[in-house]
Amino acid sequence: MGMVKQTIDVDVPVRNAYNQWTQFEEFPRFMEGVEDVTQIDDRHCHWQTRVAGVRREFDTEIVDQLPDERISWRTVGGEVQQKGVVTFQWLDESHTRVSLAMDVEPHGLAEKAADALGLLDLRVKEDLKRFKGFIEEQDHETGGWRGRVRPSDIDGGQAGGPTPSHAPVHETPGTTGAPGPTSTAPGTPGAWPTNRTGDADGPRPI
Repeated sequence: MGMVKQTIDVDVPVRNAYNQWTQFEEFPRFMEGVEDVTQIDDRHCHWQTRVAGVRREFDTEIVDQLPDERISWRTVGGEVQQKGVVTFQWLDESHTRVSLAMDVEPHGLAEKAADALGLLDLRVKEDLKRFKGFIEEQDHETGGWRGRVRPSDIDGGQAGGPTPSHAPVHETPGTTGAPGPTSTAPGTPGAWPTNRTGDADGPRPI
């Protein structure tokens, strides 16, 4: 399994950097090889990627999420094996250090070759550079979900999807829900917006 670690400093407050990272459906705008991300619920996403010419689909599950500090995840089911954590370190009122660490199990000859050549590490480095450019060019983050997910929610919750504890949710200034370009995915009555904004006390279908 290949370990990838990269860090970058961004010229935005820690809250802005964290909030933007929670907008998983925006990842194709700055992550190479990520073709589409669909938010399933507060903890699960479905991904479509293309790496080294190989297209993959897989699901991820958030296992630990603390606003303005960290988001940890792992893949669930399927052939893609990956886990990682992104952390956010307050430097001052307008600067944040973003660190990304991933354990990736290359699957297939093309991906194993890319890992051996250090291309995965380079891709993550470039992804963070594009994230820096993306968030710094925005007047504000495109949305933000500030719920709390604890490891105990995963291991000790109900089968089929434990309910995370929710902290107050940030709304982007001057907006109500701040929908992004991928926030129109089909939902159900009472479901929260796919861009993970809104009131934490509202209905949750889990």
